[in-house]
Amino acid sequence: QVQLVESGGGLVQPGGSLRLSCAASGFTAIGWFRQAPGKEREGVSCISGSDGSTYYADSVKGRFTISRDNTKNTVYLQMNGLKPEDTAVYYCAARVRPMDYWPNLREYQYDYWGQGTQVTVSS
Repeated sequence: QVQLVESGGGLVQPGGSLRLSCAASGFTAIGWFRQAPGKEREGVSCISGSDGSTYYADSVKGRFTISRDNTKNTVYLQMNGLKPEDTAVYYCAARVRPMDYWPNLREYQYDYWGQGTQVTVSS
């Protein structure tokens, strides 16, 4: 059983930064997803467990950076230039099966999910 623990959410002003963490190991991919009030959950970014390849949704490209620290079994999502529309509950998800394809930000492709962490961008 894989357990994912997210941390790092909070309240930040527009233009500010936050770093989310997801403690995880033994995955083939980690994805970050978010769900804003009244909206469907959407994929934000993912990272391959094998070679560290990364992928970003257009809405966050150039502002967010996903990375991994294998010594700490942790995946990070560095979020810079935050906008009010980034406000959402952010989830990390892990895929442990071999990858069907890459990049992969389809929810059903992920096997385990964290509990979510709230990110609020407001002045």
